[in-house]
Amino acid sequence: MAESRNCGEGSVMVSALFLAFCLASASSTAQVPLLMWSSKSLPTLASPPAGHITSMEELSAYLTPAFGSGSHTVLLFLQDKLSKDDFTRFGGVFGNKQESAFRNLEAALQSSSSVTFPALEWREESAIPTLLQEKLGVSPLLVDAETLSHLSLNTSVNNLLLFNLPYCSNSTKPCKEVLSDNDQVIGKVLSLLKAKDVSYTAIYTGLQPSQVISEPSVLNQQVGRTLLQAPGADVRPPIMFNSSGGPCIMLWAQSLLISLSSSPEWIDLAAETPTLSGSMCNSTNSMLMLNFVNYTLSFTMSQRFYPVSARNWFTLDSVQLRVKSTGQTGSFIGSRGIYAPAEYSFRCQSVTSFRDALLIPSNQNATQWRVNFVDFQIQGFGLSNGTNFSYASDCAGFFSAGIWMGLITSLLMLLIFVYGLHMIMQLNTMDRFDDPKGPSISVPQSD
Repeated sequence: MAESRNCGEGSVMVSALFLAFCLASASSTAQVPLLMWSSKSLPTLASPPAGHITSMEELSAYLTPAFGSGSHTVLLFLQDKLSKDDFTRFGGVFGNKQESAFRNLEAALQSSSSVTFPALEWREESAIPTLLQEKLGVSPLLVDAETLSHLSLNTSVNNLLLFNLPYCSNSTKPCKEVLSDNDQVIGKVLSLLKAKDVSYTAIYTGLQPSQVISEPSVLNQQVGRTLLQAPGADVRPPIMFNSSGGPCIMLWAQSLLISLSSSPEWIDLAAETPTLSGSMCNSTNSMLMLNFVNYTLSFTMSQRFYPVSARNWFTLDSVQLRVKSTGQTGSFIGSRGIYAPAEYSFRCQSVTSFRDALLIPSNQNATQWRVNFVDFQIQGFGLSNGTNFSYASDCAGFFSAGIWMGLITSLLMLLIFVYGLHMIMQLNTMDRFDDPKGPSISVPQSD
């Protein structure tokens, strides 16, 4: 759950705990929260500015007057891991205390003198126990709730009781259930001390953060509005053949994949930069010849007038692949599926010779070889837009088989509805009815 959302939800809660945690923002410094409450009065603590991270020196300076005089019984609830996100995620948002995993903790904070350090600088696991040992002058005593019920405390001297609480990292239980169990332990310990009428100061924190949020430094980043979308990769320009001072053939493909019988793996010719020697174009025929290091790939196109459509169309008559080392050539016919109006370009997501083939093998070598042109677009005539393709005629028709099935089914259902409506409108009611005061209606029947 995002930090901003958690803080927005926690701000409606009654508990000052969650209000304090919303003031702390993410930082690249590892940090743990620290909650402190006492049955006595604690020194007041000014509200830290938003995003402030309390250092161990600042915490030490606060604890000095808190433990300055008299004897103190300090309860240190030390959880394996803890972060402020644990409170905002499992604290019962929108005032729903029944869903909170920290009901006993919230009740103790509200009924006692308390302070919170939402973001305490984390240095090492023993930092907090060591600091408390220095302030109180006693070593921590590891106990649990069951041991505490049989323990006799000497309240005339300082006592430091350490309660280790687990976290859900290595547990099969859900995090909320583990934290709720820890909260039950805290509530039981506080109830025992209240029953024994022992004044105490309790601290709840973690050995280490449960979530470390790293944010890059913004010192060297551009300040201002920027697009969140990452810039896309550079797109290769189309292959263009110029004649008489202007372009007459253009081709672009994301991949020009070929596979030969002697080498079944795919070879992408689009990764190389070809030469265009041997290419030609005129008003009726054009040929684009791509000369690579080991292969030659040529596209032969023609255009002519079709009286039925009363316009000129161009077709990709053939595609030839030649292996320079052996001199073998494979030829594929494309005029059956690759065509477009002469002033348009042709585009198709996949032009292949083996699956939904638009290129039909026409010799023995072509039947053993395979070609696959990905995101393929070509135009051999009518380049009136200079260096840009004209309007593209896509190989995918607008009316697919699914669309036709839907239209026919809808039309059939409509016809049934119209027929049924027509039949209902033809129903006629009787125009004569029985009159109880007059003669009855006689319906003659004849054999």
